[in-house]
Amino acid sequence: MPEKHNINKSNTYTRKKLIGDSLKRNMIYGIIAIKGGVGKTTCTSNLAAVLANEFGKRVLVVDANFSAPNLGLHLGIVEPENTLHDVLNDKVQITDAIYQTEFGFDMIPSSLMNKKINPFKLKQKISMLRDSYDVILLDSSPNLNDEILATMVASDKLLVVSSPDFPTLSCTMQAVKTAKTKRTQIAGIILNRVHNKKFELSIDDVENAAETPVLAVVPNDIKVLEALSKSIPAALHTPLSDAIVEYKHLAACLINEKYEDSRFKSKLKKLFGGGKIRKHEVNRAVIRDGVKNRKI
Repeated sequence: MPEKHNINKSNTYTRKKLIGDSLKRNMIYGIIAIKGGVGKTTCTSNLAAVLANEFGKRVLVVDANFSAPNLGLHLGIVEPENTLHDVLNDKVQITDAIYQTEFGFDMIPSSLMNKKINPFKLKQKISMLRDSYDVILLDSSPNLNDEILATMVASDKLLVVSSPDFPTLSCTMQAVKTAKTKRTQIAGIILNRVHNKKFELSIDDVENAAETPVLAVVPNDIKVLEALSKSIPAALHTPLSDAIVEYKHLAACLINEKYEDSRFKSKLKKLFGGGKIRKHEVNRAVIRDGVKNRKI
């Protein structure tokens, strides 16, 4: 049976009052996709876990999928007392809707009950927390509606989650086009659930069609579903799997830090000079170099 955490009956989760702590650098990333089933919420939770536990960042994840929220269910938060819906309806302060998870990062859940809200208040509410976290991740709606537009407007940059098939690519192209109309910068594409089969679209196919760089290629991994059954991010369930190591490389790129894969097979590969540098690895290096040049 899946493990469930009821925060009204357990001390596992506690609401967290925040004290403003000014940071030199912080970012709000919107995680978007205009298609369900690509693993957007899984990407969000694992990226948060990696940023918090591997790199020691203060991280907040926000369930901005107002009509069909499930980020809380991924993390075992079943019946939150206060939600983002309550915040947007001015019923509670946003600090009263923050829950400290056992996974090293904080979360604002949304209500499973369909309450009417104005999603475009998201930017103003989230901006109040900018100085309290290194990274804020917004898990958006998978539909082209006001909910995903609100995430685009509230974000500094966007990460578009896709998979290597034609139907998803067409949705990815639409997501990129919509984001550009909102003038929100797109950091790149996360190519998720990749099987490395010849019939799948290549990185070049995706980049040429979407006119956006691919920053991560996450292999399909059954352990991700196993972690979901336990209501825990896969990043903490199998931290050395290929999928999670790819999240670590992506996280390092986003915060302009280096990550060295310390696994034996990776060291062996480097020792014998096996494998060429892949396109998404080059893209990450270009972003890091660009940040360094801007600092100079």
